[in-house]
Amino acid sequence: MNKNESKYFNTAVKMDKALISLLEKKDFEYITIKEICELAEVNRSTFYLHYENTANLLRETTQYITDSFFSCFSPKSQIAAKKLQSTPLKALVFITPEYLTPYLTFIKENGRLFKTSVKQFGTMGFEGVYNSLFNDIFNPVLLRFGIPEKDRQYILKFYLVGITAVVMEWLDKNCTDSVDYIGRVITDCVVGKMNQSFIVK
Repeated sequence: MNKNESKYFNTAVKMDKALISLLEKKDFEYITIKEICELAEVNRSTFYLHYENTANLLRETTQYITDSFFSCFSPKSQIAAKKLQSTPLKALVFITPEYLTPYLTFIKENGRLFKTSVKQFGTMGFEGVYNSLFNDIFNPVLLRFGIPEKDRQYILKFYLVGITAVVMEWLDKNCTDSVDYIGRVITDCVVGKMNQSFIVK
């Protein structure tokens, strides 16, 4: 990355973070370019050098959050969609420390960001991210486990809403419980103590 690219990237990150901070306090439609620029400490001409409008920035901010999240997983744990058919079933169980530990660590380190993403889920376009993950990863995985097509969306929503509720409760308690403890709680809720012999330790 050359100096100009680095400067561009740093400015973009500042504006991403400014927008995230503003989204904690108000809905997107009430956020102005002036507020973003003041918080990011950039002038309006710099904003327009990067974006046409706030919607452009919102799309970039959503991508910034998504990239930050997925970067917390090791390359080994990132299963490529094209390999799902050949991956052993045991490796397709995502309620394991291999996946839960980086996920919960990221949330602990980015609690405000996670809460804002949940609150502004629709506004920030995370339905698209969810649909992409469902179609490319989760649907094929559930198919491998023999889950009927009609049941898959319901089952996945049940898991995601339940896990999110546990995480939000943890964040409300300032993450006083350890990552390992919350990982065990999620595992108990999703898998059930009687079936944990299937989970990879």
